[in-house]
Amino acid sequence: MDTESFIAFSNRLADAASDSIMPHFRAAPSVDNKASAEFDPVTVADRAAEAAMRALINDHYPDHGIVGEEYGSERADADHVWVLDPIDGTRAFITGLPVWGTLIGLTIEGRPAFGMMAQAFTRERYAGDGARAWYTGPGGDQALQTRSCSALSAAMLFTTSPYLFAEDEARAYRRVERAARLARYGCDCYAYCMVGSGQADLVVEAGLQSYDIVALIPIVEGAGGRLTDWDGGSAAGGGRIAASGDPRLHDRLLEELNLGLAE
Repeated sequence: MDTESFIAFSNRLADAASDSIMPHFRAAPSVDNKASAEFDPVTVADRAAEAAMRALINDHYPDHGIVGEEYGSERADADHVWVLDPIDGTRAFITGLPVWGTLIGLTIEGRPAFGMMAQAFTRERYAGDGARAWYTGPGGDQALQTRSCSALSAAMLFTTSPYLFAEDEARAYRRVERAARLARYGCDCYAYCMVGSGQADLVVEAGLQSYDIVALIPIVEGAGGRLTDWDGGSAAGGGRIAASGDPRLHDRLLEELNLGLAE
């Protein structure tokens, strides 16, 4: 299975997810809460999209593993593992905002090798294999490239919410936000694609799961950026995440975050 096969099959998965999701978008779907102490929403669209993608994977690649947000893991120790988040940004989805996306990642021997973010409403797809990244959609097919930005004072920063962070993490995040030119909230996976496409410079988050980030790593890195944990290591397991469009900015970002943790 080569990269072109990954791309073609990921597009099939994205089509299946879109067919399951779009009848429910802006249609007031019922919302369940998966958490007891906080609000962690899930809808019939989340579940139907992941089920559709799992069925395709199990039919075409029965020896591949699957890790998904809604239905857990199967064959997670396989050499090839698909990492799925059917709707990353369910809070945006249930409030009618088109900044959610279907995340389709593939790891090979534990390494994120390919990723796609598919936005069914805008009909946009962002994809990458770590060496290159590209966009398909109404804007016309094009290669993705991060932009030059070597100073925090010039950087445009995203986080999904400042409430993602524990107390020490919040101090670290605020240190970066104070240094940045602009901060924006609430874009979930879309934020990473905006960094990859050169529209913004940084994403800082915490508390992520593998299915929240694996698909996005090959996109950001394929576009020329860096995406790691706050210690500079692999982000594939989730946790505290830092993404930079300009690699020169990344070490500075990590320094600020870790200074904030130590305060």
